[in-house]
Amino acid sequence: MTTTSNNKLTKKDINKIFWRSFSVNASFNYERQMSQGCQYSLSPVLRKLYPEKEKLADALKRHSEFFNSTPMVDPFIFGVVAAMEEENANNEEFDISSINAVKASLMGPLAGIGDSLFWGTLRPLAGGIACSLALAGNFFAPILFLLLFNIPNILVRYFGVHIGYNSGLKALTKFEKMGITEKVFQGASIIGLLVIGGMIASMVSVNLGLTIGSGDSAIAINDVLDGIMPKMLPLLTTLGIYKLIKKGVKVNWILLGIIILSILGTFIGIF
Repeated sequence: MTTTSNNKLTKKDINKIFWRSFSVNASFNYERQMSQGCQYSLSPVLRKLYPEKEKLADALKRHSEFFNSTPMVDPFIFGVVAAMEEENANNEEFDISSINAVKASLMGPLAGIGDSLFWGTLRPLAGGIACSLALAGNFFAPILFLLLFNIPNILVRYFGVHIGYNSGLKALTKFEKMGITEKVFQGASIIGLLVIGGMIASMVSVNLGLTIGSGDSAIAINDVLDGIMPKMLPLLTTLGIYKLIKKGVKVNWILLGIIILSILGTFIGIF
């Protein structure tokens, strides 16, 4: 794979990602979650890198895939992705599939760090300090809360997107020199699949209410299935929904079907 040094992106372009990242949650949905926010944040960069309508359409479609992470750390991921998109625009031999693979491999671990830092630590800390001032009658309390929470938020977003972009460029160049680019991207694909698998196990819940026998000796079928393979039902449910989507069934109809089956199954006693 041949790498060129024809950088097309400037600091101003990367700053556009920073500003747009504040709206990453504006179009959150339960099909692809932050995908539209990701697409919107990257769109100025993609338009510059791909002036041809066909290539731009492919890039926008590429970033309409499922995406979800802590909003504050999203710009770092977008910066890395911008560097990879730039390399793809400059190098015809670049592996396009690696872009979403790297994005998927980063969103899970960074979400764990971001959630712990911002939602689990910073917000309660800022809220506690502001509440103590509010109880004392200090009108500055809500302003202090906003400052304590949003100053780190803005700094992490701004420096995150630039660090992500710069480190992405350096990493791509280094991997190329070492001759391990394909192995790194393959590893990223595996990590991305592991992240998605972990999300299925933690976010999809299917519990059967059926039992074998009665009384204290009754055995829950759900426990039997989990004994064979933990989270078997969530996995089978996800695979079934995936198959329906591949066949062209609209997501809204699938959601409606899940709601109806859940209500009927609970009423009958299956769930």
